[in-house]
Amino acid sequence: MEQYKIIIVEDDLSINKSLTKHLEKKYKVISFTNSNDAFSKLHLHNPDLILLDMFLGYDNGLALLDQLRLEGWQMPVIIITGSNDIKLAVRSVKLGAEDFILKPIELEQLDLTIEKALRNSMMRRRVEITNEQLQKTIGTQTNIIGESESITSVLKLASKAAASNDTTVLLTGETGTGKELIANYIHNNSQRKDKPFIPINCGAIPKDLAENELFGHERGAFTGANDKVNGRFEQAQHGTIMLDEIAELSLDLQVKLLRILEARKFYRLGGQKEISIDVRVIAATNKNLAELVAKGEFREDLYYRLNTFPINIPPLRERGNDILLLAAYFIDEFNKERNSNINFDNDAINILLNYKWPGNIRELRNVIERILLLHDADKNTITKSELALSGIIDSNSINNNIKLTENNHYLKISNNGATESEVLTDLIIQTLTLTKGNIKKATKLLNTTETKLKYMITQYGINIETYKNL
Repeated sequence: MEQYKIIIVEDDLSINKSLTKHLEKKYKVISFTNSNDAFSKLHLHNPDLILLDMFLGYDNGLALLDQLRLEGWQMPVIIITGSNDIKLAVRSVKLGAEDFILKPIELEQLDLTIEKALRNSMMRRRVEITNEQLQKTIGTQTNIIGESESITSVLKLASKAAASNDTTVLLTGETGTGKELIANYIHNNSQRKDKPFIPINCGAIPKDLAENELFGHERGAFTGANDKVNGRFEQAQHGTIMLDEIAELSLDLQVKLLRILEARKFYRLGGQKEISIDVRVIAATNKNLAELVAKGEFREDLYYRLNTFPINIPPLRERGNDILLLAAYFIDEFNKERNSNINFDNDAINILLNYKWPGNIRELRNVIERILLLHDADKNTITKSELALSGIIDSNSINNNIKLTENNHYLKISNNGATESEVLTDLIIQTLTLTKGNIKKATKLLNTTETKLKYMITQYGINIETYKNL
């Protein structure tokens, strides 16, 4: 296995030599004592990471950091600094450094910081490579992130479906697995890609309006119908219509949809003239249509027409490291938007991988967005405590407990059947009990902010006075 290459830029010869000796046990190390030499030799070494002293004699390490980013170098940079420079070190992270480490350097902490930085860099690169590979394969931009065997198989099937211009496709899978993304993928790689893609959620349309929504109406079809209106099928002419939550269509509308699939014709509401249509239909559902057919709740003939080309999209829990790739992708979006450099620590990553994700990709994105919006701007790592406060808890990875401090305080975690609000309420109550209602101590234990904790105390109706008298 090829070693990672690390460049050390440190003008203190004793520190430089000590760091080099330590890191050479695991990495290929190249050391410099000034920024000019380091920058001029960068192309020769192409390092995976740079360990950069904040002050290099008369040089400012941040100037080199700035120069690296201006030249397009994206490798992680870890700043070495003294405790007196902590505010400047925090600023360096906002300017593009991956992290910082304080002098005197604790080698164990250094190792952990480097490992985290290299892992985060690898995750970001894998996201880029995955997108590049997909770009070459399909010839268009996609937001489908992943390299697991299960999602690769789905994309292969979707590519075959796209090659057939008219074949009806049935997408199955749990809620939040990305069925609309796959439908879009099929459309964008078919001969219909320059025509409309019309997604419609059948479950979100009131039953009495569904026919009008899908097929439109003629003038005078009902009170208030002063003009002819085209439905979604006509809007999708020569393109693709995606019928999500297809199981929610009434039996009457199922008959009309079957007519479209068989004859490519339909009537507008109140119309006398049959209209020809040229659209590809992609249906999607999180329900078992075969079981609904057996119960008489879904037409058998329609089921067989829809099931011409079935594609089952796997749940997130079955996609392994795709969880981290997706998490990295969502965090990268946020970091670019906020000019930040936030990532998960090791414990948090283990929880992400072991959590069952019942809401799948949609839940993952929402969790990350919620955490990042409330995250302390001065911290660049997301911890397991923050995940717990968002209800992301896995008993396998943390043995039903969260260790809160070096003093060995633990909180018991509610079982996996608890709702998010129940888990959060339980965690906060236990913490307030432990701290006797002291907000500052509770904030520190939960690794959050006072503002966030007070907000959640109010949100979940917790009476903090109860715990102050314990």
